[in-house]
Amino acid sequence: MTDFAHCPSDSEQLRSEILHKMLGTVAAEPSRATKADLYQSLSQVARERLALRWVETQNDDRANHARRVYYLSMEFLIGRAMNNALSALGLRETAEAAFGEPGPSLDEVIECEPDAALGNGGLGRLAACFLDSMATLGIPSWGYGVRYEYGMFAQSIVNGCQVEKPEAWVQDRSPWEFPRANKHHTVRFGGTCEHHGEWAEWHAADSVEAKAFDYVIPGHGTERVSTLRLWKAAAPAEIDLGAFNTGDYQRAAEFKNRFENISWVLYPNDSTSAGRELRLRQEYFFVSASLQDILERHESEYGTFTNLAEKIAIHLNDTHPAIGVAELMRLLVDEHGMAWADAWDQCRRIFSYTNHTLMPEALETWKVTLIQRVLPRHILIIYRINQEFIDEVLRVYPGDMDLVRRVSLIDDGNGHDKDKRVRMAHLCIVGSHRVNGVSQLHSDLMVQTIFADFARLYPERFHNKTNGITPRRWLAQANPALSALLDERLGTREWRLHLDRLAELRPSADDVGFRAAFLAAKRGNKLRLANYVARELNIRLDPDSLFDVQVKRIHEYKRQLLNVLHVITRYNALLDGTAGDVAPRSVIFAGKAASSYHMAKQVIRLIHDVASVVNSDPRTRDLLQVVFIPNYGVSVAELIMPAANLSEQISTAGTEASGTGNMKLSLNGALTIGTEDGANIEIRDNVGADNIFIFGNNTAQVNAIRAAGHQPMDFYNNDPALKEALDRIDSGFFSPGERPRYHDIFNSLLHYGDHYLLLADYADYVATQKRVDALYLTPDEWQRKAILNVAGMGPFSADRTIRDYASDTWNISTL
Repeated sequence: MTDFAHCPSDSEQLRSEILHKMLGTVAAEPSRATKADLYQSLSQVARERLALRWVETQNDDRANHARRVYYLSMEFLIGRAMNNALSALGLRETAEAAFGEPGPSLDEVIECEPDAALGNGGLGRLAACFLDSMATLGIPSWGYGVRYEYGMFAQSIVNGCQVEKPEAWVQDRSPWEFPRANKHHTVRFGGTCEHHGEWAEWHAADSVEAKAFDYVIPGHGTERVSTLRLWKAAAPAEIDLGAFNTGDYQRAAEFKNRFENISWVLYPNDSTSAGRELRLRQEYFFVSASLQDILERHESEYGTFTNLAEKIAIHLNDTHPAIGVAELMRLLVDEHGMAWADAWDQCRRIFSYTNHTLMPEALETWKVTLIQRVLPRHILIIYRINQEFIDEVLRVYPGDMDLVRRVSLIDDGNGHDKDKRVRMAHLCIVGSHRVNGVSQLHSDLMVQTIFADFARLYPERFHNKTNGITPRRWLAQANPALSALLDERLGTREWRLHLDRLAELRPSADDVGFRAAFLAAKRGNKLRLANYVARELNIRLDPDSLFDVQVKRIHEYKRQLLNVLHVITRYNALLDGTAGDVAPRSVIFAGKAASSYHMAKQVIRLIHDVASVVNSDPRTRDLLQVVFIPNYGVSVAELIMPAANLSEQISTAGTEASGTGNMKLSLNGALTIGTEDGANIEIRDNVGADNIFIFGNNTAQVNAIRAAGHQPMDFYNNDPALKEALDRIDSGFFSPGERPRYHDIFNSLLHYGDHYLLLADYADYVATQKRVDALYLTPDEWQRKAILNVAGMGPFSADRTIRDYASDTWNISTL
């Protein structure tokens, strides 16, 4: 219970509003209010104020005939909403005063909120940061996605193994969402098509209703907001009443589930044919509903679609919404009677596309036979787009059928109809006017490798937009101790809106007093994380040790296994007395492995087995601890990022498109150990080469090693420390109850090619870690470099990225 009677006078208004909501909306007695009651009451106050901003923003955009940006993404990893809402509304300090003794603090109340399980990793968090920046910069903008009832999964660890459980985050409905009962669209599947000249009549086999739920994304330093509209699938009728009345209750329920499973789970397992079909239905469901909604809004304002490209820009965040190119053509031609050529002209001026991967195997494709069955009209549209595109190519390069095969939207499957696939990235490129990568290296490699042919055809279409993060959440909210220090030193709060002001911090790196204050802020964050780990995992971390952090999706190319090899090497050296001067180190892992990704799950298990041995060894535990923090998400990241000393960004050069975790960690004062990959290169250029630990083979060297025929056994035989680490994994040293447990990991490195070149980078990585130790044992110099990292992070604001998109891609002005 909170004693509101003792609130300071400047929080009287807020106190009154909270009490009003507690009684009138939450229906709770103030003297008996729980933390959950307080959370619900405060969220209703914030929600009401945000709703007023939403109404004003929409009225302004309509009155001004604004050009709008529509951002289509399968993920929006927005995290908890309360802290961000209070900060944007200017209520954070007032709310802190309204809570406290003898009741819970505001932070304890905020802990009641679950993370919104609307994303998995960097792709979704990037989309959330972009919406924040669009609102802050005053861009008329909407995000569109899926209202997943369950996240990808809640991760728990049982006997060292990842166990996936349903992540039911909206069981009681989120107080931050606004159901729009009058906003719903019908999405159809299957059936046949009847042609009528340029257009076709689609006789669908079944349909589902898409119901809208809105989240208001507040801007900071402005009254404007963005809208995140999410779609929930609903059966055309709640149950099969006929089946119910005959007593077949199971079939009655199956009718409802058959339609509504579309929006149940983020990224359904696509290792089965049923899972792949559900994934395609999910992608089309949200794209179709979104485009119908966009066209409906536009028609209500203008009564025509001839000016569509002048008034809307639609951005495809990766290939998940790629089917939108065909869907917009269907809607304009079949539903609204536009001539094909006019519709295609509009389409290519409306769409833009961000690519997020350089790995050909990660580029999304769909079997032609599957699209024919699920979306029969769309496969015909895709084939027509492809034929017109091929004709265009052959006019420029007559007779070059090799080029045609490479760029065709259809992979011919070596002539076998059952193996033909639609290349969704190719559909995005052909249907868009702008295509971008997400770091300079990624964008350069994109036009040199996977999209080289398209870059030759459309050189003006390709460009770079280095990713960014929002400093409001990832510094101001996640790290109040450092934020207060920045406010004091920079003499302004403007850095939250103009992150390049951090450059003014550089002289402070040589200020002894500032370095001491910076160290104190970092230690406080480390102690906060250590307390969390002790409470949740019963592992004691030394807050004075070096917090060595690798937090990201578990994947072979991100090379958590290389990190584990260093941990084992370090442990072995401590045991045999060859370690030399080392800093006490706490190695912290977090991240989820995809449910069907066996090797990634094996890496998680190995981390736990290594931790079990290392952490229980009295000879080494004062110098080395290992911890895996389960169920990594935004709120966990907000604890880890401010506490990190060392940021592990160790992907094989040429595989990581950008990374945004590297930006969050550097912004919070961690030094990076990383390869020349993704945005690591740009971070190095901005923080200074002396203030980052770069190691390993660069992209050109990686390609040369592969071209020459990588021989991992040579590294194994010629490096005793590496051999000892690998032998201990393979021998069962870390899994005595099941000695063959990690044979597949051992074999993948030595006998199956070591595809991501861990062994080729191992020696330099270990040597660079020794440099890390030496620097950490010189605390003043470490703090100086950490401060220079913060000072160099100005260019990595999502506000800068969005300004670039607005001027170069979307043709729209910003505040």
